[in-house]
Amino acid sequence: MQGRKHDHENLITSFQLSSRIPKDNFYHRLKETLDLRSLYEHTKACYGSTGNPSIDPVVFFHAHQLPGEDYF
Repeated sequence: MQGRKHDHENLITSFQLSSRIPKDNFYHRLKETLDLRSLYEHTKACYGSTGNPSIDPVVFFHAHQLPGEDYF
């Protein structure tokens, strides 16, 4: 089952984490520039229809963009 991350932020004590990240941050610019919604259609056949939801394909793509990190 293909999972989707719902983009909503929770208030953490008294601030939103995204407000602390500089606007010129590479990942901020990437999110504003690159539209990855097509990944859902392109990867749909790779997921089953039953079972637990998987990691969101867009989140998976972003995780692989982090330099020097092995998340998966």
